[in-house]
Amino acid sequence: MRKTILLFICFLFIKLILQYFLIHPAYDLQRDEYLHLDQGKHLAWGYISVPPVTSWISWLIHFLGGSVFWIKFFPALFGTLTIIVVWKIIEELNGNLFARVIGSLALLFSVLLRINILYQPNSLDIFFWTLTYFTIIKYINTGNSKWLFVTATAIGFGFLSKYNIVFLVIGLLFGLILGQRKMLKEKKLYVAVILVFAIIFPNILWQVNNGFPTLHQLNELSSSQLVNVKRMDFVKEQVLYFINSIFIILIAFAGFLMYPPFKKYRFVLWSFIVVISLYLFLKAKSYYAIGLYPALIAFGSVYLERLISDGWKKYLKPIAIIVVLGLFIPMFFLAFPIKSPEDIKKNNEIYRKFGLLRWEDGKDHDLPQDFADMVGWSELARKVDSVYAPLTEKENTLVFCDNYGEAGAINYYSRFKKINAVSLSADYINWIEFYKPIKNVILVKDPYDDDPARVKEKPLAESVSLVWKNDNPYSREKGAAIYLIQGVKVKVDSIIAREIEQRKRL
Repeated sequence: MRKTILLFICFLFIKLILQYFLIHPAYDLQRDEYLHLDQGKHLAWGYISVPPVTSWISWLIHFLGGSVFWIKFFPALFGTLTIIVVWKIIEELNGNLFARVIGSLALLFSVLLRINILYQPNSLDIFFWTLTYFTIIKYINTGNSKWLFVTATAIGFGFLSKYNIVFLVIGLLFGLILGQRKMLKEKKLYVAVILVFAIIFPNILWQVNNGFPTLHQLNELSSSQLVNVKRMDFVKEQVLYFINSIFIILIAFAGFLMYPPFKKYRFVLWSFIVVISLYLFLKAKSYYAIGLYPALIAFGSVYLERLISDGWKKYLKPIAIIVVLGLFIPMFFLAFPIKSPEDIKKNNEIYRKFGLLRWEDGKDHDLPQDFADMVGWSELARKVDSVYAPLTEKENTLVFCDNYGEAGAINYYSRFKKINAVSLSADYINWIEFYKPIKNVILVKDPYDDDPARVKEKPLAESVSLVWKNDNPYSREKGAAIYLIQGVKVKVDSIIAREIEQRKRL
């Protein structure tokens, strides 16, 4: 027993610590991380981009000092918690030490290692999907209705973390109808459903009061990004995410069909089929489905142990472990930003082969998109500071950015804590406040600026000058520019207020 506990603790320690060594020093935080951090300064029951739980964690990160250590700690923690839940699922399925070890290794050395290096809702989303499966399994095994309420809590807070969990709920509904219909006759299940609605109600009310901005964002996402998603790429990436443990997942499928003790858990298989079918039909991004796999790995690990538990087959156990570790090694050097941008560009053919250079625009670039989204932000903030520092009327200076990444990065890295960069992008549109007349504007334009000479602003100010342009070839923001607009002759706050109203009406 002590050996098992020590091994368990070892897995958790490795998981938690390893996440800090997977990013080369050449990279900054990723674009979305800045937005999530600024949400912690504007607590609300909802946001255009995500539900509110991420903002609560961001508030805590700021309370703890806002360092990169804490920013990286929480996704690593959620990944660690996911491994704990998988370990508990394997225990619930009566898996022995080998099943727990290979299940933990398969999860530790998987796409979760990549997901957990970024401070985004995805890590928490995967955790809540896994926890939901575990609590339903516990209810089936114990008949104790308290697990229904734990399931409701997991789904409720999962919804408040990322709306993606709605697809899991749909899949589970079909799965329970096909594989655990008697569970739907339990009266307390419907009390648990009421609990789910009680948890998510404040966010639903926020959506209603704000005109359902998330639906508008989803429409934009569908037209600008999902239109470039190819269904075969979705399928291919499901395999790549768990390439070293795909045999365990396939064994799980076999177990649901052939191993009698798994018959009562077939709702897991049906939910997988339904969710994957929905994602394929909607041309969803491939990482949306990652939350399905930890539970499958738990089932596959237990059935694998049963298949090779005696005779000569027991010698296959170390081979299985070697396969899980060995197949992950080549992916390790591709999936993580452990190489500098220069090194990746020199040897990017292998990245191209696996489709890792394809961005949301459907085109190949020099770096994977997530990597390019981690380049150049601190430099941008330093340049803005160099423009902001000599201004004598800082309280009358507005730092206005084209996109949320620019605004968030400036707010995070700037040494001027009152700089408060704003944007009409994402949630920043709800955070713009004016207390004093604007006399100067530091304008940060994205690479797709349709007026590079800023002809539009020249009649509105005493001077308009280009002070910096991003020429970093590895940055997704290459071509972004900083303009200093001095002696503004118009009421900037009125112009921006009208633009905000127009956008909200849309």
